[in-house]
Amino acid sequence: METITKTDLDLPLIHKGKVREMYDYEGDKILMVATDRISAFDVVFNEGIPYKGAVLSTLSQFWFNKTQHIIPNHVITTQMPENLPNYLDKRAVIVKKAKPLKIEVIVRGYLTGSGFKDYKKTGMVCGIKLPEGMKDGDKFPEPIFTPSTKAQEGHDQNITEAEAAEIIGQEKLAFVKKKCIELYQFGHDYLLSKGLILADTKFEFGELPDGPMILIDEVLTPDSSRYWPKDQYEQGNLVSLDKQYLRNYLETLDWGKTYPPPTLPPDVVQEVSNLYLDVYEKITGERFPTD
Repeated sequence: METITKTDLDLPLIHKGKVREMYDYEGDKILMVATDRISAFDVVFNEGIPYKGAVLSTLSQFWFNKTQHIIPNHVITTQMPENLPNYLDKRAVIVKKAKPLKIEVIVRGYLTGSGFKDYKKTGMVCGIKLPEGMKDGDKFPEPIFTPSTKAQEGHDQNITEAEAAEIIGQEKLAFVKKKCIELYQFGHDYLLSKGLILADTKFEFGELPDGPMILIDEVLTPDSSRYWPKDQYEQGNLVSLDKQYLRNYLETLDWGKTYPPPTLPPDVVQEVSNLYLDVYEKITGERFPTD
């Protein structure tokens, strides 16, 4: 399959992120396209990952449909008008224009990743004091809510709830926290029934012009979440079904985690593609159409 690492539509380009490209559509809507680009350590690689963008977009739609009872979302339609290129099928969605909140939120159910690194240094994660003696992969008594700043370039910075309240206001923060925990718990319980553990995940919210807060961007995908196979976890193994495979590979290289990125060998590209397809099948119970 030909990978799509950039788009060039005859529409005003609003924003180009690490993976997604946003176009103004009919003035009051946005056409959001998930490309096959992949990033790690905040560096975007030159190689595209086959099917990645379509898997991300389709999987987000799956979760948006399942979580509407918790909070409305930005999706208008996944049906592309006939005047747009065929390659947008499955990888693009037309969404409502919403003003993104100036924070991102990670909900963590398990101690791992950057949270574990912080814990080893301070005994805390984002200012939240945790029990002593926790190990990598340990489950928290309750999911924890950890906001971060949105960095245009480089790493997002973890912040405390008090700092987040200064940015968006206490009332909005309380609403977002409540919804995030509900979304995480729903996703965790659903994925557990599919043999997966949702270790942590990121959510983004936006405000519509007339006020309501909605869920935007992507939801519970391999790019925004950390999943572990339940059977492996029970044996003490933290096997990530997400971008962690790529990060682990990159850690073996003599590379400073800055531009320019190293070339990804074909076998690594294929393995990452297989991971995305496998996660899609595990979550939805259906094979992703690769014909």
